[in-house]
Amino acid sequence: MKFYPGFDIQMSSKPMNFIYGKNVFGPVPEIRCLDDIRSSLANPDCDGPKDLYCIAMDVGKEEDKKDLIERNLLYGVVTYAAGQLGTEPIRSQGHIHAISASCNSSTSEVYEIWEGKACIYMQESGEDNPGNCYAVYGKAGDIIIVPPGWVHATVNADTGNPMTFGAWCVRDYGFDYRAVKDHHGIAYFPKIINGEIHWEENRNYSGGKLIVKDARDYPDFHLQKGVSIYEQYRKDQNRFQFVVDPLQDKELWNNYRP
Repeated sequence: MKFYPGFDIQMSSKPMNFIYGKNVFGPVPEIRCLDDIRSSLANPDCDGPKDLYCIAMDVGKEEDKKDLIERNLLYGVVTYAAGQLGTEPIRSQGHIHAISASCNSSTSEVYEIWEGKACIYMQESGEDNPGNCYAVYGKAGDIIIVPPGWVHATVNADTGNPMTFGAWCVRDYGFDYRAVKDHHGIAYFPKIINGEIHWEENRNYSGGKLIVKDARDYPDFHLQKGVSIYEQYRKDQNRFQFVVDPLQDKELWNNYRP
């Protein structure tokens, strides 16, 4: 991979899988399929690859496992297939992080792109007016943070190549799909036109404003550019406390912008 994630792991694209190195723990990966997300697509009857992405939740170094469990912090890894879903790129259907019992709050997620080109789409609300909506593009080594309570979806922004990322989240995570299902998708559909992603309004929403941008740095979260988020956790095990306890510092989320 182009970016070293801080531990020994390899991804396979045919078939999609993760291979764990020495002293690295992780589960048997799960595959998400086209039929799992059809209802959230602009064209639910489209053709595309059967297997869209491979996901493994709870991965890391064996020596860190006890601390991660006690801290209620979890690292997940995902690889996306190349290709298209009709006129859309390979993507997830979108969800909001459910309220976690451990902190009585929806929680954030910290993405780190390992390989390929990603777009993390997010919108402030799942209501009819989605508020500010963001399409944030990232390449290998970029970090993108999704705040608590926001709808978000992951897009492979390069249809010709796989895309892989890792992410910090809370261990008692849960996904709430209701808002996305009620509106038959996210507020803006990514469409491939002449090899580029363009964004088409989902008319089941009203209002909203789309902002397209590149991933930014996160000095406000004390994150280091160019250093893997797993290595940053190992250097300071409290670094990602804002993930497991988002209410500890509400100022981080007031007027948050990706």
